[in-house]
Amino acid sequence: MAGKRKNYGAEFKAKVALEAIRGEMTVAELVAKHGVHQTLINSWKRQALEGMSGIFSGKAEVKAAEK
Repeated sequence: MAGKRKNYGAEFKAKVALEAIRGEMTVAELVAKHGVHQTLINSWKRQALEGMSGIFSGKAEVKAAEK
């Protein structure tokens, strides 16, 4: 029987993704440090970078609507 999948919380994902974005450690070092597969780290990093543009564009849209 297969084991249960591990579910990671949003805080943990954000922490690991931020470490990957900073580039102070290689993905292999992050894998060893956090015990997460490299594919997950790369996926979380990509999602974080794509989501950042939405954060900043949202503020600009609110300011434009106020004017």
